[in-house]
This record gives sequence, structure tokens and C-alpha cells, in this order.
Amino acid sequence: MLRRIAICLLLTAFLLTQAEAQHPVKIARIGYVAAASGSSSTMLARAEAFRQGLSKLGYVEGKNIVIEWRFVEGKIDRIAALVAELTRLKVDIILSGGPEPTRVAKEATVTIPIVMTQDPDPVGSRFVASLARPGGNITGLSTLSAELSGKRLELLKEVVPKSSRVAVIGTSTYPGNAQALSETELVAGTFGLKLQYLDVRDRKDIETAFRAARKWQADAVLILGGVVFNSQRLQLADFAVKNRMPVTYNRGEYVEDGGLMSYGVNYIDLDRRAATYVDKILKGAKPADLPVEQPTKFELFINIKAAKQIGLIIPPNVVARADRVIK
Repeated sequence: MLRRIAICLLLTAFLLTQAEAQHPVKIARIGYVAAASGSSSTMLARAEAFRQGLSKLGYVEGKNIVIEWRFVEGKIDRIAALVAELTRLKVDIILSGGPEPTRVAKEATVTIPIVMTQDPDPVGSRFVASLARPGGNITGLSTLSAELSGKRLELLKEVVPKSSRVAVIGTSTYPGNAQALSETELVAGTFGLKLQYLDVRDRKDIETAFRAARKWQADAVLILGGVVFNSQRLQLADFAVKNRMPVTYNRGEYVEDGGLMSYGVNYIDLDRRAATYVDKILKGAKPADLPVEQPTKFELFINIKAAKQIGLIIPPNVVARADRVIK
């Protein structure tokens, strides 16, 4: 009897093995393209957050999911080639780490689902019909960029209470910047602040903008969005010190690289949440029916060392509210 049971168990195991061999588990292939550097600490943290989000949903890289990582390394003209490479690989989903990769992916395919990990203005950029019902092959997460620019100006006024003139530096063609500037102007009116907008299209324009702000006798600078700024964080911090100018940014990595202060979305959390979109789409959901979600976590970074370099004392109540203080 025991021998028969053992034989039956072995036969069952053999048949199961044969069935698995005939019907292997499908491995999903995800293409991730970002305008940032793949070796930066922030990008590594974002990539790890995405992996963690997938892991909680039962996906293991190399086992039941493969991620094709593609990074532009600050060279925006490479995005089209990288997206084309992902489409040739026939990835199941493209994750876009920024508005420019999203735009290029949208132009490249109408069939492959695209998940935005961050976008300042998906409706204004015509990536989606509406946040509630995207309507196409794109969905994902927005960053509320315009709404947060006013908050940054409030913090800047709190840190530099005697300021009356603020230079606003940004790239006019960057998605969401027109709305961000309008929001900044509304807040400036409540504080009686005068604004000077300076357009930066190329990295060589940064020095020109700071020189113009200095000539205008700006008391502080607020940086809006722009791809050119991402690869010039050290240069921005250097110009701020040379001009003894308080500057506030929209992302924490600027502060990590020597900038004074930032307030904005926790981008790492957005990448973690992007995994839920991947899971739903792989299980059959259509991007058109998945609402674009907004950020729920925000962070304030303060660099005390940078403040000392320009002779500024950050009010203790502002430091106390910071999520991270760099000394």
C-alpha cells in the first residue's frame, strides 16, 4: 500500500512538472525611462521604491517580472531613441519618469500602456482627457506642481521676511510652469512682493538669469520646473553662494547638492505607488479607466550649511518643520 502511494505521489509530481513546462509562467516586461541619471542617489532610491511596491504586490524582479531600465543622464535628445528601444522590445508597460519621457512615449505608441510616475500637468500637456477618466493609453501620478509654487513663496518670505523682490527662474515651455507662475503671482500679491520672471532654456542661460536677478536687486530667487535645472544642481548652488542669494527649489536633491531650501512632492512615494498601476494593468485594467492620482506626501528640506554661506539664519520654527535638515 505504501509503495502504491509513493508511486502515485511521484506520478502526480511528474505530471505537474510537465504541465508547468507546457504552460510556463508569463514574465511581464516593464520599460522604465527617466530623464535623470541612473546613478544618482535620488534615482536609485526611486528605483528601489518601485521595486518595493512591486514586491508587496507579489512581483519579483527576474522571476515573474523584468524591468528594462533606461536613463537619459541629462541628455534629453536621447529620450526618443530609448523609448523606441523599449517599443522594439515589446514591453508590456512603459513607465515614464517625467513629462518629456511621457510626451515621447505618447508619440511613439498608442497601444502600449504608459504609466506616469510624475507629471506636473497631465491634462494641460494633453496626456490625458481628465484626471478622473484619462481616456487613452496613459495614466499614473501627477505632482500638483502649480499649487505648490505658492507654498514655496510663502516659505521663502518666512525665511527672508524683509524681502520685497523675488526673481522667478524657470523654463517657459516646461509643462505646468504657466500655472505655477500664476499661482506664485497670486501669493506674491498677498505679501506685496514684486516678481521678475526670467526664462531659462539652456544651461548657459542660468548665469545670465542670476546676473539679471542681481541687477534687479532681487532679495531671493524661486526656481520653477525645467529639465535643464536637473543636471545643473551644483551650478545653481554655486551661483546662489556667489551672489549671496537665498534660493528655494521644488525638489530635495537640489538641497542635497548644496541648495538652501526646497518644498515639494515626495517623489520616492510616487514611484512606490506607480507599482499599483502596473499591477492593475497587468491584471487586465485599461489605463483609460484608471484615474490619475495626486501626491499625498510632501517634504521640506533645509540646508543650514548653505544658509551660513550666504549669511542667512533660518528661523527655528521653519527648521523645526523640516523633514530633513542638512548641517
